Amino acid sequence: MSKQSINPTEPVSSNYHHGDLRATLLKEANEMVRESGVEAISLRKLSSRVGVSRTAPYHHFKNKNELLCAIAEQGFCLLDDRIRAGFNNDNHLPQDKLYGYVHGYVKFAKDNPELYELMFGRTIWKQQISTEDLRTAAYPCFQHQVKMIGEWQKSGLLDKNQNTLRLSQVIWGTLHGIAKLLIDGIYTQTSQVEEICDCAVELFGVQSKT
Repeated sequence: MSKQSINPTEPVSSNYHHGDLRATLLKEANEMVRESGVEAISLRKLSSRVGVSRTAPYHHFKNKNELLCAIAEQGFCLLDDRIRAGFNNDNHLPQDKLYGYVHGYVKFAKDNPELYELMFGRTIWKQQISTEDLRTAAYPCFQHQVKMIGEWQKSGLLDKNQNTLRLSQVIWGTLHGIAKLLIDGIYTQTSQVEEICDCAVELFGVQSKT
């Protein structure tokens, strides 16, 4: 998902099409989250940064929560695209795809810590204020991971006797835990995190990497 930078000191052209302004607002909001976290963002600050009137963002997002949900939605789409690309790569063996999934998931969290926290944190989910568009992106992302786990069970990489959904939840919970340890600064050395990921895969059922 490419991001074109906008100079916040320069006014943005008012000749926006409806979709153009929304895309620009989301792009800049993503940058604000990356730079300063969720707490620092507001529709007022966003309008100032983009160079539009204070009321302009409200034509696309009725409040801050709707904006945050839209940012998280993009995050799930990006994560799902990366997971699917690795799984659908016919040049990789199933075992390598599983290793790639584990390492790739944790790397996504490492590269996008603030976005990851928004996607899976309490800001949206604990308050039960997610939008339908966000749920439409988030739920299929996990469902695709369940499908992958099922395929790896069929191939013998993972325990066939385990319930696929429950096994998927355990594996996701493990990856989420590793990601949180990394984001929270408990582990910071790349080599340590990679070894933890390797250990996780072996515990899931794979004994050796080819």
